Amino acid sequence: MTDPNRHSPLEDAQGIAFGVTMAAFGMHLLTHMGFVTGQTTGIAVLLAHVTGLPFAAVYFAVTLPFLGLAWRRLGARFALKTLATTAALSIMVALLPRWVDLGRIEPGFAAVLFGLLFGIAALAAIRHGGSFGGLSVLWIEVQDKTGFRAGTAQLLSDAVIFGLAAFIVPLETLLYSFLGAAVFSLFLAVNHRRDRYVAV
Repeated sequence: MTDPNRHSPLEDAQGIAFGVTMAAFGMHLLTHMGFVTGQTTGIAVLLAHVTGLPFAAVYFAVTLPFLGLAWRRLGARFALKTLATTAALSIMVALLPRWVDLGRIEPGFAAVLFGLLFGIAALAAIRHGGSFGGLSVLWIEVQDKTGFRAGTAQLLSDAVIFGLAAFIVPLETLLYSFLGAAVFSLFLAVNHRRDRYVAV
């Protein structure tokens, strides 16, 4: 009999594949519009802009250092799923511009759309035991060792990323980027609730 509180390997695979597809399209939209965002994706955007290296390769490189922490804190299963997820996402991000040629998009709509896509993608990965890599594991580690709240550290790190981006992108683009980040955060706040969705 199927356990309603657990996902099967097939369910995990399709859920993560869906998340990867949504995240890849969101990143394609992000880079097309010149937006920035927080967390590891935001770091990768800035590094790709400064170095001129391909965004997909930079994103994968940025996520790698956090896998060791993820393994130690959340176990091998989570870390390996995260590795597979970020690798698949990096490959799809590299390929997607060959498959989808984006034209003009109203910036406000693009900001809302990429925020929703990121939110849907993150939720799919989380609910199937993986992630797209991120600073959150690091900030949880800092919280455990110092008592400094992980949520506050995350907000501060995102503020630093956006502060650095202010030297690179136009103010209007930065404001639209804030809108996208706000939509992403609101989406997760509303939908990522263990009391409504318990299967893992």
